[in-house]
Amino acid sequence: MKKIQGVASSRGIAIGPVFQFRRSELVIGTCENQDPFTEWKRLESALETARGQITQVYEKALKETDQSQAEIFQFHAMMTEDADLLERVKNLLEERRTNIEPIYMEVCQGYASELAAMDNEYFAARSADVLDVANRVERILLGVAESPTAGLKVPSIIVADDLTPSDTILLDKSLVLGFCTAQGSTTSHAAILARGLGLAAVGGAGNEVLSLAPGMTIILDGGKGVVIADPDQATIATYRQHAEQVRLLQVEAQKHAHEPAITRDGFKPEVSSNIGDVSGAKKAVGFGAEGVGLLRTEFLYMDRPSMPTEEEQYQAYKAILQEFGQMPVVLRTLDIGGDKELPYLKMEPEMNPFLGVRALRLCLIRPDIFKTQLRAALRASVGHNLKIMFPMVATLSEVREAKKYVNLCREELKKEGIPFAENIEVGIMVEIPAAAVCADILGREVDFFSIGTNDLSQYTMAADRGNAGVAHLSDAFQPSVLRLIRDVINASHKYGKWTGMCGELAGEPLAAPLLVGLGLDEFSMSPPMVPVIKALIRTLDSKEMKALAEEALEKETVEEVRDLVRRRVPAAAAVEG
Repeated sequence: MKKIQGVASSRGIAIGPVFQFRRSELVIGTCENQDPFTEWKRLESALETARGQITQVYEKALKETDQSQAEIFQFHAMMTEDADLLERVKNLLEERRTNIEPIYMEVCQGYASELAAMDNEYFAARSADVLDVANRVERILLGVAESPTAGLKVPSIIVADDLTPSDTILLDKSLVLGFCTAQGSTTSHAAILARGLGLAAVGGAGNEVLSLAPGMTIILDGGKGVVIADPDQATIATYRQHAEQVRLLQVEAQKHAHEPAITRDGFKPEVSSNIGDVSGAKKAVGFGAEGVGLLRTEFLYMDRPSMPTEEEQYQAYKAILQEFGQMPVVLRTLDIGGDKELPYLKMEPEMNPFLGVRALRLCLIRPDIFKTQLRAALRASVGHNLKIMFPMVATLSEVREAKKYVNLCREELKKEGIPFAENIEVGIMVEIPAAAVCADILGREVDFFSIGTNDLSQYTMAADRGNAGVAHLSDAFQPSVLRLIRDVINASHKYGKWTGMCGELAGEPLAAPLLVGLGLDEFSMSPPMVPVIKALIRTLDSKEMKALAEEALEKETVEEVRDLVRRRVPAAAAVEG
C-alpha cells in the first residue's frame, strides 16, 4: 500500500481498478511534391468533419454538465476557423508543397507553444485546447479512430498524464469512477468537468501514477488530493464506510435543502450559490440556494469572437434574476485578465498577468466595456434584488471611481426613461491582502464585502494556487488567511454592513464551524454543497464555534487547524470527503 499526494481537484471518494488512458501516438509522415490546392481541400474537409464532431461533444457536455463547462467546446469549434492559424498553414503549404498533415500539426504546435510560453494558467489551458483540436483533425486526416478507451469494460478509475475536455466528455460515464492525472491542477479542464459531473478527481499526482498497473485497485480521495495505491482490505473498508456515510448524509441533507440554515442558538447566515449561467441558476434553486453570492458574468464574454452587446447582457441577467425572484443575486462585474483572457480584447503582454491590468483595473481604463455591463445590469434589476460587486479592489480610490460609473449609468438611464431598481447595494470582493488590511476604511464606502478566498490565499501566501508544488501553502486554512477573514468580518460589522464569502472555503465542511464562529453572514458555494453546508450549520452553536474559531486562530499550521475542527465538530468531519 502506498500513498501518493496530489492536488484536490474534485470532492468525493472513488475505489476501483486502474484504467491507464493512453492514446496511440499519431505517426505523421511527409510526402513531397504534393498539390497545395488538393491538400488544402483535404484540410477543409477534415476541419468540417471536426466541427461536426465537436458539435456532438458540445451537445453531450450540455446534457452531462452545464453551459459554462460545455462552452469549452465552443472554443474548440472556433479554433477550427481561426483565421490567423489557417493563414499560417496556407502559407507554409504553398512554400513546402508537402502533404497537409505535418504542416497543420507543426503550425498548431507552434501556436500552442506560444500560448504556453506566456507563463499564464489560462493560456496554458488554451494551449492544451489547441493541441486537442489539432489531434482531432490529424486523426480525421489519417483515418485513425478517436477513442482510446475501447478496452474500458468495467467501472474504473481513469489514470492519465492529463485529460483534454474531449477525453473527459467522450468517456462512458457509467464506467468511470473517478479521474487521476499526473499533470493538472484545481483549475484544469479535467478538474472543472469532473466537478460538473460529480466525480472524484485528483490532479498533479506526478508521473508515479502512470506506472500503476492496469487493474490494480486504488483509492481516490478527491477532497484531500490523495491516491492510495494497492490498499489493504482494512483501508478499503474504512473508505467505503466513509463514502457511504457521506452519501447518506447528502441524501438526508437534500430532503431539507429548502429549509433555512439556523444554528441551535438562532444564528442564521444566508447560504447561496456561485453560478455562471441560467442552467447553473436552475441547479442552484433545486439545491436550496437562498440566492446568488457570486454571478460570474464572464460566461457572456468568453469563447466568442466579439464583445457582448448591452442587450445581450440585459437578456442574460434578466433570465437569471427571474430564476431567483426576490432572492438576492450578487453580480460580479467583469473579471477578465490573470487566468482569463478575451481573444478579441487586445491587451498588452504582461510578465505576471495575475498582478497586472485585470478585473476592475481593466474596467476602469475601458469605461466603454464597464458602462455597457453596468447599464445592462441596472436595466435587469427591475423587480429583483440585484447587488453589484467589483472584483480585485486594492484601494479606496478604485471603489470611488467605480461607484461614479454606476451613478453615471443611473443618470443616463433616467434621462432615457429606462427603469431600474433603486437602492441597489454596491460591494467589493476582498481578494487582495491590501483590501483585507484596510477593510475598516473600505467599509465606510461600500454596502458589503465578499471574500474571495482562492485569490486571497495565494496572494497572502505568495503561492500560485494552480501549482501542485506549493499547493500546501495556498490553503485558506492557513492561520494568516483566517486572521484576515476575521478582520474583514469585524470591519463590516463595525459599520452595520455584511460580509459574504464566495471562495472555495465557503463550501468546505471543515471551514463551516470556523466561519460561523467568526460571524460570516453569507456562505456562497457550488450548488451541490448547499444542502450539505445548511445541514451542518443546523448542528452548530454559534457561541461554541466562536470559541473554536478563537482557538484555531492561535494555531501555527493548516494541519493543526483542520485537526482541531475534526476533533471538536464530528459532524463536519463526517462530510469532509
